Amino acid sequence: MNTRDAKLGQIVATNPGAARVLEEAALDYCCGGQRSLHDACAQAGPSEDELLERLRENELAGAADMNWASTSLAELTRHIREKHHRYVRDAIQRVQPLAAKVKAKHGAHHPELAEIERLFLQLAREMTMHMQKEEMILFPYIDALERAANGDEAVERPFFQTVRNPIQAMMKEHDSAGDLAKQIRKFTSGYATPSDGCASFTSLYNQLREFEVDLHQHIHLENNILFPCAVKLEAHES
Repeated sequence: MNTRDAKLGQIVATNPGAARVLEEAALDYCCGGQRSLHDACAQAGPSEDELLERLRENELAGAADMNWASTSLAELTRHIREKHHRYVRDAIQRVQPLAAKVKAKHGAHHPELAEIERLFLQLAREMTMHMQKEEMILFPYIDALERAANGDEAVERPFFQTVRNPIQAMMKEHDSAGDLAKQIRKFTSGYATPSDGCASFTSLYNQLREFEVDLHQHIHLENNILFPCAVKLEAHES
């Protein structure tokens, strides 16, 4: 998969360790996972040859990351709930008060902190609703589709008619969340603590960076692995 024409999402789907390489190169492999490596490099600016070499080195190193493209969909939905959804909920509880604290202390000299807090609160609201819809509606249906494919039970036609409909809605919400994270990165100057920043300032920016990285991994698993597999599975069962 490590070729100029390979799509970013598929590169990470087949070699999960490649996510770190693409993160460092600031290439969007989640919402922008359908772009080829060549097109992404042409737009974002990193050296295509150097990036290919780093990807090949990473693959040869045999990164121990779980290859979710080779697991059952039930395992994948459980992983997303237990790792990424839990992380988001825990992080929101930490970051919201920390953002308010840093703004109260440094906001007079750093007006960007008010915008960072506003953007994160919006992102938190959107992700909270997004995860609830996945856990209550989409994931149970995907799990049922897989059980039906295994002959364990019949699957009833859902009220949303086809899995493509909630998937389309979820992908739009992924785009919105990704855009909010990009705006936060912009207002933090790439999460660079200013010279007059305190330890709490640094902690806030580090946690915001971690939140964005987790979001990229979260969206990648759904956009590039879970959702395409669910669409194929439903078509096979129809």
